Amino acid sequence: MAQIRLRFYQSLNDFIAPTLVDAEIVHGLDRKASVKDVIEAFNVPHTEIELILVNGLAVDFHYIVQANDVIQVYPASGNPEVKLPLQLRPESPYPRLFIVDANLGKLTRYLRLLGFDCLYRNDYDDGTVAAIASEQQRTVLTRDRSLLQRKIIMHGYFVRADDPKLQTQEVLKRFDLYSLINPLTRCSHCNGKLVEIEKQKIEHCLQPLTKLHYDRFLICSACEHVYWQGSHCARVMRLVGEFCTKTS
Repeated sequence: MAQIRLRFYQSLNDFIAPTLVDAEIVHGLDRKASVKDVIEAFNVPHTEIELILVNGLAVDFHYIVQANDVIQVYPASGNPEVKLPLQLRPESPYPRLFIVDANLGKLTRYLRLLGFDCLYRNDYDDGTVAAIASEQQRTVLTRDRSLLQRKIIMHGYFVRADDPKLQTQEVLKRFDLYSLINPLTRCSHCNGKLVEIEKQKIEHCLQPLTKLHYDRFLICSACEHVYWQGSHCARVMRLVGEFCTKTS
């Protein structure tokens, strides 16, 4: 049987069997296969990859693997200034748009709090997430590797952390989003944009104490949820401050 040699670098080792980490893998080649298929046979989603070298030359996902190929696979850096010899996918929209799968609701809430466009519904199935991501050029955030292996998904990231705060910091670092943080500009409930509204236009739906003590209000342009600078605001801004601090 023909063989190839394959090695995964850096964070891509998160996906492969422990015995294969940081090692050259000798793999049998028993059929015609693209390099994408070979890579994903080791449970590494194509969305995590930024550079593939075959015998020292950059190739795309459609390259058909040949006997005795030496394949080196490198992860996405997250740095838009890094120029690669071959782009594996179209560039994502700027600023980046996200769609988050059903298991990461708290992450969605935090990213919206920071001003990022994040679609989320807890009844989205994988097919729906993939279709929306493809149609709207959104980046998928998920902890489901099989979802990221769908061919129509161009941009995606497998979230490693379990804790929602750590997940948020992880996403901010991976996509270098710090300069784009714009807190309290999106509705945490539906993702709509927040706009200022005159108090007199919403007085009829305010509680008596809210009406008495607060004068500045925001309203969601989509779901019409009303926000104001209540007692929770200091806690929210401390949380935003935590997220704005770059992690090492």
